[in-house]
Amino acid sequence: MILVTGASGALGGLVLDRLAGHDVVAGSRTPVGDTARLVDFDRPETLATAFDGVDVLVFVSAGYADDDVVLARHGAVVDAATGAGVRHVVYTSLVGSGDGLGIALAHRWTEARLAAAPFAVTVLRNGLYAEIPASLAVAAAESGVLEVPWGEGRLSVVAREDLADVTAKVALSSADHVGRCYELEGVTAVGGQDVADALTGALGRPITYRPAPLGSLWQLPQPPFQVAHTVSLCSNVNAGRLDLRPGDLPALLDAPPRSALDLITAAARPPLG
Repeated sequence: MILVTGASGALGGLVLDRLAGHDVVAGSRTPVGDTARLVDFDRPETLATAFDGVDVLVFVSAGYADDDVVLARHGAVVDAATGAGVRHVVYTSLVGSGDGLGIALAHRWTEARLAAAPFAVTVLRNGLYAEIPASLAVAAAESGVLEVPWGEGRLSVVAREDLADVTAKVALSSADHVGRCYELEGVTAVGGQDVADALTGALGRPITYRPAPLGSLWQLPQPPFQVAHTVSLCSNVNAGRLDLRPGDLPALLDAPPRSALDLITAAARPPLG
């Protein structure tokens, strides 16, 4: 049996869709249906019951919090998987080029905890989602200006659906991936001007790229940890730390990777009808 954590989230839900028809259980804080189980990382007592009888655990990281919270959540998952006798854990981590990002600490800590655990492990070091610039493109399409502090840097991005394809494939053939750590870099790197040019072509009207000062991000109406992560991301883009690098994504997919720029422009187009 395969259990997917975060099944009600964006990545977990896509993975679950791809595993339909197999012996799979959805793990969620809000379980719905007979094949769903309560999995709440903030309530470790739910994990022992949820992981009972699980052979392969697809551990979708829970990174949207301060580091101490994330480490406590992830530590609880490792402990519960050990206690339940889970055979194999497939963990969705962060790509190696992201080591300079604020969110990297929790991922590398979790990888170390998993490496010391008694079960088999596969680490999927996921690239940054193409949905990040896609969300910026929506606002740019409305205002005519893409204002983001990326300077002249570029960001290697990958479609979340491609990551879901790889995750499901690995979960279904887990024995072939024991001990592997895959770098799932995107095959496209986009900068602010690239996005603006693509939007201009797709929308038929000019979209201007205007590099914003990095300090402007500290005024974002977001929780402090999220602002810090955003600043870290943009700082790394500016420094060229997140540009295109070779990775394992094409070899693990059964089709060419989805076009990041197509995803970005599609998000900005008005809905039909």
